Amino acid sequence: MKKASEPVYLMKLIKTSCFFGLFLLSQAYAGQEPITPIPNQVDVDNRKVQLGKKLFFDTRLSFDNSISCASCHDLETGFGADGKQFSDGVKGHQGTRNSPTVFNASLNFKQFWDGRANDLAGQARMPVTNPLEMGMASWTDVIAKLNKDAQYPQEFKAIFGGPISEDGIVAAIAEYEKTLITPNSPFDQFLLGNESAISKQQKQGYELFKTYGCVSCHQGKNVGGNMFQKIGVLKDINLQTGSLNEDLGRYLVTKNEWDKRVFKVPSLRLAVKTPPYFHDGSVKTIEKAVDIMIEFQLGRAVPESDRAAIISFLESLVGEIPEGVY
Repeated sequence: MKKASEPVYLMKLIKTSCFFGLFLLSQAYAGQEPITPIPNQVDVDNRKVQLGKKLFFDTRLSFDNSISCASCHDLETGFGADGKQFSDGVKGHQGTRNSPTVFNASLNFKQFWDGRANDLAGQARMPVTNPLEMGMASWTDVIAKLNKDAQYPQEFKAIFGGPISEDGIVAAIAEYEKTLITPNSPFDQFLLGNESAISKQQKQGYELFKTYGCVSCHQGKNVGGNMFQKIGVLKDINLQTGSLNEDLGRYLVTKNEWDKRVFKVPSLRLAVKTPPYFHDGSVKTIEKAVDIMIEFQLGRAVPESDRAAIISFLESLVGEIPEGVY
């Protein structure tokens, strides 16, 4: 454990403790739960959605026509992820961080593990010209490829009032991704008043999720995705073998010392369906992931029965995949 005299550690500890205490106090005062249901519908431009859907699955956005957005975010069998530690890109390259699910990404306050994109359009923009991912030399080249298509120029003209553009492409993909939500989970039904929607063990797991302190970082509609946090808050992650300690996270974006090994807190909505875990994809099971979080973020050990109940609660967060998204 780091010494209390280290200012970064101390301030992070104070921030976490204060946030947790004030958050639970405010929720108790308001008579509300810290997790809220995902809405069943979102307000979108359906024309942009249909165009964005085509683009999301179009491999022509990549250098060698082999990779689409759906390659790393498998909607049909991967719950919006690909089940790999690092996703495959063009020319046999691999990324350096695990690809999170794209489902419910619209509920995140920032995009990417390090928060370098502010919104879905920003997230859609970056992989296309990343040499490890889709590998296009420039957006000019992307537009030239799509202009050869029989339908894209007409669709962009009808929807955006002009020719194919970088901004139009990412705006359409972002509009489609807004529809990728998983509402009506058993736990959402429970929150809306259906006491029988979840089991006794899942109710126990939810209470443990709150009393252990997991809810201090995982709350809201997305059960996460709305704040940054250091990995290894109450116990130095360097004590664990593996690579979790090697990535400097948000520091690589901000160059702020306080941001070393700080990452966006991931959503837990589909956590049980989208292993492996953490930004480096180094943890293969949800059981191990829960153990690590409770030990290194909360400074505690978790009995097996408590862990099983918490995981059972996490299973209740899995909602429905809307029809027609793939």
